Amino acid sequence: MTTAQISLPLPVLPEGWSASNDFKAIGTLSTPNQRNLEPVGPHFLAHARRKRHKRTFSEDERIQANENVKKVEEDDGGDISEPEDPLMLGRDAKDWKGQDHYAVLGLSKYRYRATDSQIKRAHRKKVLRHHPDKRAATGSSEDDSFFKCIQKAFEILTDPVKRRQYDSVDENANVDPPSKKAASKSPSAFYKLWGPVFESEARFSKTQPAPLLGNDKSTKEEVEEFYNFWFNFESWRSFEYQDEDVPDDNENRDQKRHVERKNNNARKKKKTEDTARLRQLVDDCLAGDERIKKFRKEARAGKDKKRLDREAEEKRLADEAKKAKEEKEKLFKEKEEAEKVEKAEGKKAKEAAKNAAKKNKRVLKGSVKDANYLLPEGQEAGAKRIDEILGDVDAVTGKIDNEELANLAGKLGGLKLAEEVGGIWKEEVKRLESEGKLKAGEVRILGA
Repeated sequence: MTTAQISLPLPVLPEGWSASNDFKAIGTLSTPNQRNLEPVGPHFLAHARRKRHKRTFSEDERIQANENVKKVEEDDGGDISEPEDPLMLGRDAKDWKGQDHYAVLGLSKYRYRATDSQIKRAHRKKVLRHHPDKRAATGSSEDDSFFKCIQKAFEILTDPVKRRQYDSVDENANVDPPSKKAASKSPSAFYKLWGPVFESEARFSKTQPAPLLGNDKSTKEEVEEFYNFWFNFESWRSFEYQDEDVPDDNENRDQKRHVERKNNNARKKKKTEDTARLRQLVDDCLAGDERIKKFRKEARAGKDKKRLDREAEEKRLADEAKKAKEEKEKLFKEKEEAEKVEKAEGKKAKEAAKNAAKKNKRVLKGSVKDANYLLPEGQEAGAKRIDEILGDVDAVTGKIDNEELANLAGKLGGLKLAEEVGGIWKEEVKRLESEGKLKAGEVRILGA
């Protein structure tokens, strides 16, 4: 390259110029500021870096790309960082319905709780690591199958409708119910093991927020609200993610309608099975819930308390009535003291007659018992037969006086045969019916 030099004369000074003798300051300098100046900018720094490390453009770009990936991984590490399963890296992208979209993006621990921001950050991190250009630059022989899985997972999880369909059938987000033995190990084990189960199932509720299990401090109203809600649970699960693909071509309309009907029937069946599964789950939880047992025990105790209070009140009233009666008897006793001797004999006679009447009644009842309740010998009398005959005996004895009672007891005394005993009772019943003391048919067995 040739260069040219050009000589230019200095400008002529004006007439009357006297250098610094005539200088006058018209202002002051501002405070100095320190500033970082780049000779050219980031391109200059890149040039200096390549010169320093003796790299080509492609080598420097590849190393810088790796450093950017590491920086992204360090920035996004922790909340969306999890190891990659080698089997998952070898998945066939065509089997996208069978893949775990959350696991592909490294969001297994979040699943349906993952936010849009976490999904985008996880996708960016996976793309930087598995992009085909990146893998080719590092010399990896891995194909782009897993990268397609990443893109499909991102497509599903960033579409609200498709993500809801996938969450509807995401079995990996479910929490298995505990066994009866495990839940009953300690008072806290029941709530610790069953609580996450209902927290997981609550994501399918049409009504949000869904009431959760609570703990042993929950009130009766809270527990009743919980079980009422879950026994009448309304789920939005649709199971359409698992539908068989419907043909898109117009030539197979019959086949298309057949597949659609098949999918609808499969959804209904899965919905029914899921409802039965959830109902059984709630039944198992209810059976082991000690709070329900406690509330029932308290309810019984409340009823018992009311009963005891009622009985106590009845006893109090009875005691008061008894006391009033005793006071009344005390007053009469003073008046009757003078007549006591005179009435003593009459009272004894009356007591004797009363005792005789009781004895005679026992004889009458014993007569039917000794005669096998008027049944043939060897035939056993049932409870109904016994009650009916004793009822007839009471009906007859209630219509006769003590003298007639003594006469009847005398006739029946010592008799054992059903025919003899039955005949005497029949005569007595007819006598009372003829005298109008008994109505016809009022005594059914003894008068038959």
